[in-house]
Amino acid sequence: MESSSSSTVTFGNQKRKNEASSALEGIKRRKTEEEGLQRRPSGPARLAVCLDRLQQPITLAELMELLHFAALGKTGGIKQPSWCRLHRQRKVSRVNVVIVEGLTQSLFYKNYLSMEHLRTSYTTRITFTPSSSNVASDIFSLEVPNFLSASKPEETLHKALEYHPVITTFGTQRRGLTAYVLSQQQMIKHCYPVKGFPGFEEFLCTGSDVCVTDDSPLYGLDCEMCQTVKGYELARVSLVDSDGNCLLDDLVKPQNRVINYLTKFSGITAAMLRPITTTLRDVQAKIRTLLPDNAVLVGHSLNNDLVALKLIHQHVIDTSLLYRKEFGRKFKLKVLAEAVLKRQIQTEEKRGHNPTEDAVAALNLAQYFIKAGPRQVVELHLEELWGCTLEEESPDCTSASTPSYRFADVLQSLGRSVAFMGKRADVALDLSHQCWYSSDKKMLTDFRKQTKHPFLSVLQFSSLSDHLKGSCADQQQLYHNVCSNLRDLCAVFAGPFPDGFSKREVRRLFGCCGPVRRVQMLNTRYRIHAKVEFQMLEGAMLALKVLNGLSVLGHNIKVQRPVKESMLDLDLNLDALMSDKVNANHLYVVKLSHDVAEGLNTSTKVNGCLSDAKCLAFDPGRQMNGSLQTAKINGKQLHPCATKSDQSEESVRETFSLFGSIKSVILPGKPKKCATHACIEFESSEGKHSALSSSEHLLKDGYLTWPTTTPPHLPSWVGMTTLRKTQEEEGHTAEEQRPNSFDDGSQNQEMSLLHKLDRRLHKVFRSLPDGTLSAVLLLGHTSSSCDHPGLCFLEVKNGF
Repeated sequence: MESSSSSTVTFGNQKRKNEASSALEGIKRRKTEEEGLQRRPSGPARLAVCLDRLQQPITLAELMELLHFAALGKTGGIKQPSWCRLHRQRKVSRVNVVIVEGLTQSLFYKNYLSMEHLRTSYTTRITFTPSSSNVASDIFSLEVPNFLSASKPEETLHKALEYHPVITTFGTQRRGLTAYVLSQQQMIKHCYPVKGFPGFEEFLCTGSDVCVTDDSPLYGLDCEMCQTVKGYELARVSLVDSDGNCLLDDLVKPQNRVINYLTKFSGITAAMLRPITTTLRDVQAKIRTLLPDNAVLVGHSLNNDLVALKLIHQHVIDTSLLYRKEFGRKFKLKVLAEAVLKRQIQTEEKRGHNPTEDAVAALNLAQYFIKAGPRQVVELHLEELWGCTLEEESPDCTSASTPSYRFADVLQSLGRSVAFMGKRADVALDLSHQCWYSSDKKMLTDFRKQTKHPFLSVLQFSSLSDHLKGSCADQQQLYHNVCSNLRDLCAVFAGPFPDGFSKREVRRLFGCCGPVRRVQMLNTRYRIHAKVEFQMLEGAMLALKVLNGLSVLGHNIKVQRPVKESMLDLDLNLDALMSDKVNANHLYVVKLSHDVAEGLNTSTKVNGCLSDAKCLAFDPGRQMNGSLQTAKINGKQLHPCATKSDQSEESVRETFSLFGSIKSVILPGKPKKCATHACIEFESSEGKHSALSSSEHLLKDGYLTWPTTTPPHLPSWVGMTTLRKTQEEEGHTAEEQRPNSFDDGSQNQEMSLLHKLDRRLHKVFRSLPDGTLSAVLLLGHTSSSCDHPGLCFLEVKNGF
């Protein structure tokens, strides 16, 4: 019996040694994979803007958020911009900003075909509204918020603290909780379970795939373990919320036979676990239910707790890594609680640790560190935690100079050069970094000759603005004419309509193709026609394909474009807009009511093919007090509101996800009103083309589709101009009566100048080194009666 017992113990010891050896090999393997992950190229820098945010104009301050982050990144204490995401910021090598005076968003789209470089080389395009008349100066002079280069002048850092492990890791400034959330590389380094890595195949993910913010909730977690024949296993788990309230405190039955309850530390006894039936799977399910998607878990050496739970959570803060010692050593939780929180935990009177008490302590330590900031934590607890004291420095050791946090000064303090090139102007930059030119051509030549470009370069092109000021006496009228020409692209003429056909009925009839901006009834001596102006280009194109030839009370109406000189190149403009990079994955969708969808003949093609709309019949039917009460399409009764159809993002996604993965859906519309159309952004162009090829099938489900031609940054095509509210109605009348003050010679010259400008911008872009964040700003035009916004083009140059 003794021999048998001895052999059993020997076998058990050998087995544990093998398991320890396997665990050590696993850690070494993960470290090797981490090094490989760090060496692996991650691709070039890339800019991304959500579709709904793309339709909101940006200001100079918001653009500067991007420029600050691109230049300084998270290491400089700069957060990601509030309106976009710059992926792989460290790959950005330089920043170049080109400012074009006198060019508006509407003028760009009027001469869209001439601006080949701007419309093909930049994948991000967003409306720009400058808040200052001196944009170039503001780029250099706006202060960088929360820059972590040095302490504020009134809070000069003691030299003895410059190399403190907490200061060297986190800096001196107070920051949000996201600054202390471990990155994936840090999690790998400190042996956290990471999805996709060997050894964690059977671990469950909590589903926290969303990005966390500084407002994300904190949850404290602590576990107690027992030693079984298979190693350490979970015996008790506690979870508390950000207020310290206990959400979970469960004993857990280990899966394997316990050989040591570790009662001195865990407080667990055999008697406590004997009646327990709760399993590891049970507490895993509870924790996944309790944690929201953006939860941040806090614990002390939290990697051990997550391994015991066999859970993977992406967002964690480890207090043993916040309050760090030299050479990777760690404080015990008991020591930190006593020194920082003035709280006694894990005392000898208690039998083992209380995981709820430990979870609250770790949570409070993290909350205190975030609120106080690393510098204050070190200065207040330097002696009791790190065993150091500070001696007063002599006045000679402190710097009396006040550091500048202006963007240009910050970059120069880091050894990065800055430069302004352009027409003489009052720019807040040292004259040694400015080059003034009387012509854009000379400026471009000198910029391209540079063998080494500055880190931040700002070029200002003024020739177009000078030309417009010299050649056009009334610039306001010029911009109004430009917008009027652009609105003609969204207009159609329709008729003849039967007698008594009202403006409301015309609006409702054409509303099946998209939102209608304005209807103008044109009454001749014998017949009634109408001019219908859509908000979107796609609405006018669908009306031409679907409603041309429609029979209304025996009158076959004809739908056609306005016949104007500005419309001669319409087909070329529309083709270019449909093939635009920014529209590559976008689809325009209109939801019809069931009655209207059935009324439209399924042979009608809307995907660029000829329409067979002559078989359609529209009968206003009986009228009461001049208002339409019922209507018939192909003999089917149609109620007055039948052309309106509620649609939701869920229904659109459900229908169109069959054709490909959908990135986003935008349902424009006024509050409390149903959306009549939707803009769908697919992950790839294949989904868009698949949906377009199934237009007949979609028509049966009540959907009309068309390739997107309105750029995604424009909520509506006619929204390029914002009239003052007090003059809006006057503006409509003036647009109809205003003659075109630009003769053929002036228009040709304008087109030639813009084409030349586009070529120069292309040469600037080509001369930029790879990795340069390139921004082109069209400043727009502002007057007392009307705002003509500008446009911002953004691209990280890679391999052009």
